[in-house]
Amino acid sequence: MKVTIITATYNSAKTLKLNLDSVAKQLYHNIEHIIIDNASTDGTLEQLKGYGHIARIISEKDAGIYDAMNKGIANATGDIIGILNSDDYLANENTVATIVSEFKATKADAVYGNLIYVKNNDPQKIKRVWVAGGYNPNLFYSGWMLPHPTFYVRKEVYERFGNYNTSFRYAADYEMILRLLLKHKITIAPIRAVIVYMLAGGAGNKNIGTRIKVNLEDRRAWETVGLAPKWYTLHLKPLRKLWQYLIHYFSVRWLVHIPPAYDNSSFINKEDVHVF
Repeated sequence: MKVTIITATYNSAKTLKLNLDSVAKQLYHNIEHIIIDNASTDGTLEQLKGYGHIARIISEKDAGIYDAMNKGIANATGDIIGILNSDDYLANENTVATIVSEFKATKADAVYGNLIYVKNNDPQKIKRVWVAGGYNPNLFYSGWMLPHPTFYVRKEVYERFGNYNTSFRYAADYEMILRLLLKHKITIAPIRAVIVYMLAGGAGNKNIGTRIKVNLEDRRAWETVGLAPKWYTLHLKPLRKLWQYLIHYFSVRWLVHIPPAYDNSSFINKEDVHVF
């Protein structure tokens, strides 16, 4: 099975090395890594030149990150497609092999796993842990969401049900997952392992104003897919982040194997760490 990994970049030179190293060092080799760059000017394109594993680089102005993801999907030739943003990196050298094995074993339309947030100025330190758990469609009504960077989908699913809705600035991933899982009921299998590490501080987590905008878009996502949440659904969704902090704080390792961030030392060199 061929796996396409799409990375959207925009002036990502400070964070991109972890991403590129983690893909280049995969022991599973049937990988197509596509870079969709938004005409970066900070040296991002120059940094890409050192990586021979990259299958394609498209650098041109786009209409936002979800437009870039759609462009990557349109250019993908893999059987399976995943999104690995420029400040994300794969958990270890066997991650893609694990994903492929799960697809083969379960015949599912999609898989997902767990995610660990690390400090953006010191990726050897964990900030919070997103344990996705098993899948039940009713979980969406209690504010559940799977970690989008761990979501790998068969290409034919996008061909049948469409790509990211670019009318959303923050919640196109939420709308996509609601549409695929809750509306169209694609089959999905959980991988009970860490799939991705993410440098803390995404577009939807910057400040209270942004959080309000995200919440409004989350509401519109339900409307767009023609479904209705419970009155409490979108109140519980941001509260679930508190659980992610508690898992790390209390080291609740009986829930899932949580490797320390330094397990990925092969992807992290101190001289490559930047303070933002």
